[in-house]
Amino acid sequence: QLQLVESGGGLVQPGGSLRLSCAASGFTLDYYAIGWVRQAPGKEREGVSCISSSGGSTNYADSVKGRFTISRDNAKNTVYLQMNSLKPEDTAIYYCARTFGCRYSYDYWGQGTQVIVSS
Repeated sequence: QLQLVESGGGLVQPGGSLRLSCAASGFTLDYYAIGWVRQAPGKEREGVSCISSSGGSTNYADSVKGRFTISRDNAKNTVYLQMNSLKPEDTAIYYCARTFGCRYSYDYWGQGTQVIVSS
């Protein structure tokens, strides 16, 4: 059964850090790029970051550049999003999603993990 399962969300103070994980099963992760997309309350979904199937290419939204780092461990079927210097405006549900390439649309999504940045 194809699955993407996010974890690692939670409540953190401004300036703090979290590492999100996206565990894949039911398909060969090596063949796919994986992206992180977030949705804040009352706002549209926003692409945060994407990593190519090999991990050799990454991209980031301007709002998170220099603060977030995406990485992957294909041997563990897991993609990570390290989030540092968190701001209240980073509060959102974070989803990981699968795509054949970061320029293409996503074809499968996880259920999301909540991140709340608040003092």
